Amino acid sequence: MTRTLTAMSTVQFSIRMDPKIKARLDKQARLEDRSAAYIAQRAIDAYVSKQEHLLELVRLAEVEADKGVFISQEKMSAWFESLGTDHELPEPEPDIFPEAARQ
Repeated sequence: MTRTLTAMSTVQFSIRMDPKIKARLDKQARLEDRSAAYIAQRAIDAYVSKQEHLLELVRLAEVEADKGVFISQEKMSAWFESLGTDHELPEPEPDIFPEAARQ
Protein backbone atom coordinates (compact mmCIF):
# COMPACT_ATOMS: atom_id res chain seq x y z
CA MET A 1 0.00 0.00 0.00
CA THR A 2 1.61 3.24 -1.11
CA ARG A 3 0.98 6.21 1.10
CA THR A 4 -0.06 9.51 -0.44
CA LEU A 5 2.80 11.96 -0.48
CA THR A 6 1.85 15.29 1.01
CA ALA A 7 3.66 18.52 1.66
CA MET A 8 5.87 17.76 4.63
CA SER A 9 9.31 18.37 5.89
CA THR A 10 11.86 16.38 3.94
CA VAL A 11 15.48 15.40 4.23
CA GLN A 12 17.98 15.32 1.42
CA PHE A 13 19.07 11.89 0.23
CA SER A 14 21.34 11.22 -2.70
CA ILE A 15 22.17 7.97 -4.47
CA ARG A 16 24.40 6.82 -7.26
CA MET A 17 22.36 5.38 -10.10
CA ASP A 18 22.99 3.47 -13.28
CA PRO A 19 22.66 5.94 -16.20
CA LYS A 20 20.09 3.71 -17.93
CA ILE A 21 17.89 3.69 -14.83
CA LYS A 22 18.27 7.47 -14.51
CA ALA A 23 17.20 7.92 -18.14
CA ARG A 24 14.13 5.74 -17.52
CA LEU A 25 13.35 7.71 -14.36
CA ASP A 26 13.65 11.02 -16.20
CA LYS A 27 11.42 9.73 -19.01
CA GLN A 28 8.76 8.62 -16.52
CA ALA A 29 8.96 11.96 -14.73
CA ARG A 30 8.37 13.80 -18.01
CA LEU A 31 5.41 11.53 -18.84
CA GLU A 32 3.83 12.22 -15.45
CA ASP A 33 4.78 15.89 -15.46
CA ARG A 34 6.53 15.38 -12.13
CA SER A 35 10.06 15.67 -10.89
CA ALA A 36 12.37 12.69 -10.99
CA ALA A 37 12.74 13.06 -7.23
CA TYR A 38 8.97 12.74 -6.78
CA ILE A 39 8.84 9.57 -8.92
CA ALA A 40 11.83 8.11 -7.06
CA GLN A 41 10.26 8.93 -3.68
CA ARG A 42 7.02 7.21 -4.71
CA ALA A 43 8.95 4.15 -5.93
CA ILE A 44 10.98 3.93 -2.73
CA ASP A 45 7.85 4.30 -0.60
CA ALA A 46 6.08 1.55 -2.56
CA TYR A 47 9.11 -0.76 -2.24
CA VAL A 48 9.54 -0.19 1.50
CA SER A 49 5.80 -0.61 2.11
CA LYS A 50 5.81 -3.90 0.18
CA GLN A 51 8.84 -5.18 2.11
CA GLU A 52 7.24 -4.22 5.43
CA HIS A 53 4.08 -6.09 4.42
CA LEU A 54 6.07 -9.18 3.38
CA LEU A 55 7.97 -9.18 6.67
CA GLU A 56 4.67 -9.00 8.55
CA LEU A 57 3.37 -11.98 6.55
CA VAL A 58 6.51 -13.93 7.44
CA ARG A 59 6.07 -13.02 11.10
CA LEU A 60 2.45 -14.20 11.03
CA ALA A 61 3.49 -17.42 9.26
CA GLU A 62 6.12 -18.03 11.95
CA VAL A 63 3.47 -17.60 14.65
CA GLU A 64 1.31 -20.20 12.89
CA ALA A 65 4.25 -22.55 12.39
CA ASP A 66 5.16 -22.29 16.06
CA LYS A 67 1.74 -23.76 16.88
CA GLY A 68 3.03 -27.03 15.40
CA VAL A 69 -0.07 -27.88 13.34
CA PHE A 70 0.83 -28.97 9.81
CA ILE A 71 -0.32 -30.99 6.82
CA SER A 72 1.95 -33.93 6.05
CA GLN A 73 3.95 -34.02 2.85
CA GLU A 74 2.12 -37.18 1.82
CA LYS A 75 -1.31 -35.53 2.05
CA MET A 76 -0.10 -32.35 0.33
CA SER A 77 1.55 -34.31 -2.49
CA ALA A 78 -1.53 -36.48 -3.05
CA TRP A 79 -3.77 -33.41 -3.14
CA PHE A 80 -1.43 -31.48 -5.43
CA GLU A 81 -1.09 -34.40 -7.84
CA SER A 82 -4.88 -34.74 -8.01
CA LEU A 83 -5.39 -31.14 -9.15
CA GLY A 84 -6.65 -30.93 -12.72
CA THR A 85 -7.62 -34.59 -12.83
CA ASP A 86 -11.09 -36.13 -12.92
CA HIS A 87 -10.61 -37.18 -9.30
CA GLU A 88 -9.48 -34.04 -7.52
CA LEU A 89 -9.13 -34.47 -3.79
CA PRO A 90 -10.48 -31.88 -1.35
CA GLU A 91 -7.93 -29.59 0.27
CA PRO A 92 -6.17 -31.59 2.96
CA GLU A 93 -6.73 -30.97 6.64
CA PRO A 94 -3.88 -30.79 9.16
CA ASP A 95 -2.73 -34.23 10.30
CA ILE A 96 0.37 -33.31 12.28
CA PHE A 97 -0.21 -31.86 15.74
CA PRO A 98 2.04 -30.91 18.65
CA GLU A 99 2.68 -33.65 21.22
CA ALA A 100 0.79 -31.71 23.89
CA ALA A 101 -2.41 -31.76 21.80
CA ARG A 102 -2.30 -35.56 21.52
CA GLN A 103 -2.16 -36.22 25.26
